[in-house]
Amino acid sequence: MKGVILAGGTGSRLFPLTKVTNKHLLPVYDRPMIYHPIQALVNADVRDIMIVTGGENAGDFLRLLGSGSQFGLQHLNYAYQEKPGGIAQALALAEHFVGNEKFVVALGDNIIQKSIRAAAQAFERQPEGAKILLAEVENPRSYGIARIEGNAVVEIIEKPSDPPSNFAVIGTYFYNADVFKIIRTLKPSGRGELEITDVNNEYLRRGTLTFEFLDGWWADCGESIPWLLRANNLVARDGANNTG
Repeated sequence: MKGVILAGGTGSRLFPLTKVTNKHLLPVYDRPMIYHPIQALVNADVRDIMIVTGGENAGDFLRLLGSGSQFGLQHLNYAYQEKPGGIAQALALAEHFVGNEKFVVALGDNIIQKSIRAAAQAFERQPEGAKILLAEVENPRSYGIARIEGNAVVEIIEKPSDPPSNFAVIGTYFYNADVFKIIRTLKPSGRGELEITDVNNEYLRRGTLTFEFLDGWWADCGESIPWLLRANNLVARDGANNTG
């Protein structure tokens, strides 16, 4: 399975920390933020990764990560996003890299405590479609939130004013190659972006979306400076992605 890490965006919610650098290059405890999603994919036996980034600091990723050999990667590829246009728009840049394979997507500012290897293996056995991971959050109006009926997700609502649950779709997604066809059908949302929630809802409409509840904690470093501090403290206390 291949992996795609999305590390673009303006980082406006972390300003002024991001005034002169990409947010994914900021430290989270003892490592640059981007190290954490890379290690998470490596621990899930993903050794062929593409990083999608953009902005004035894109070259810093190459200087920092090089070939990815320090992580044991077979290949580390890069793609450049001309301007921010949403998660789905950034993901579309990985189409030629992915080809017809199944793959995992990780947002570069998300950190998870424990391994996603079991979820990756389950998706490998899944005949088609996509898989999402859910985590309970304190601020559900800030995320794509799952409406759950019985044991099934029936809808994902982006940043709901009246959240149907506290379970957010975290920034780790598993897709088959159909995702690129779906992205080409999307229309920009009210904020002018191609939304990953629309992608996931299309898989849900097709009946090919599965989900699992995340084991351990999850931190969204890009949410705000207080949440970045919280992520630093969680990693310092418990570590993240250190073992498989």
